[in-house]
Amino acid sequence: GSGGFRKRKHDNFPHGQRRDEKENVNPSSALMKSFKSFQQELDTRHDKYERLVKLSRDITIESKRTIFLLHRFISAPNGDDILYDSEVKLDAVRRKIKQVAQELVGEDMYQFHRAISPGLQEYVEAVSFQYFIKTRSLISIEDINKQLIFTTEDREESNMFFNPRDKLPPTLSLKVTPVDYLLGVADLTGELMRLCISSVGNGDIDTPFELSQFLRQIYDGFTFIGNTGPYEVSKKLYTLKQSLAKVENACYTLKVRGSEIPKHVLVDVFSTKTELIDHEECLS
Repeated sequence: GSGGFRKRKHDNFPHGQRRDEKENVNPSSALMKSFKSFQQELDTRHDKYERLVKLSRDITIESKRTIFLLHRFISAPNGDDILYDSEVKLDAVRRKIKQVAQELVGEDMYQFHRAISPGLQEYVEAVSFQYFIKTRSLISIEDINKQLIFTTEDREESNMFFNPRDKLPPTLSLKVTPVDYLLGVADLTGELMRLCISSVGNGDIDTPFELSQFLRQIYDGFTFIGNTGPYEVSKKLYTLKQSLAKVENACYTLKVRGSEIPKHVLVDVFSTKTELIDHEECLS
């Protein structure tokens, strides 16, 4: 009748009969052995996936700390010390990436790509930010991947889940995919926008114009990809455009108002205009 529970098909069989059927299953049969092996394979793969997620989270955290450290480069009395400390932190991140490479020995990386992609993107952002501060240029994906080639001589760096009886190749490598590289570079533009704000606050009127030209080149490169690339890349284009607009607004403020008001006050003017841009974008 209406309002009653629908009967499932196996409810037509007595409970005792279903229990007898389970007891009559032969665990040594070929079918049961196959399912047991499938279960073990899936459990092993799931455990590996979870370990990679944890490593990716650690890579993300340490990369963010490196970025925060690099933002002190503008105001630090000795920038070389900041760059040295950032290199030490990036070396620690690369040791984590080496553990990821160890986990992926003999595996198809793309089966676990979603687990490690966030960490690799954050690493690309950190290493490209450091490279820009050093050279005022963009690091290539080839140079990034060259830094991710490791030797396996030092067994102490093996992660605790790796079986020491397994044979490792003489070298390990983990290649950053083009999509992860592009997403990391897109996130880099946000850090460069913040670097522009810091530069204005310190009275540096040259860096914002340099950043504006650099971000314009990156934006032009992303527009060439357009909608033909992956969805994640096209989605980052809007954020990249926002960062470019804020930096160009800073350059406009410096050019027009720079001769009227002291340099240390320009940052307040720029910050106010940036808030107005954000408010207008939220309303549109």
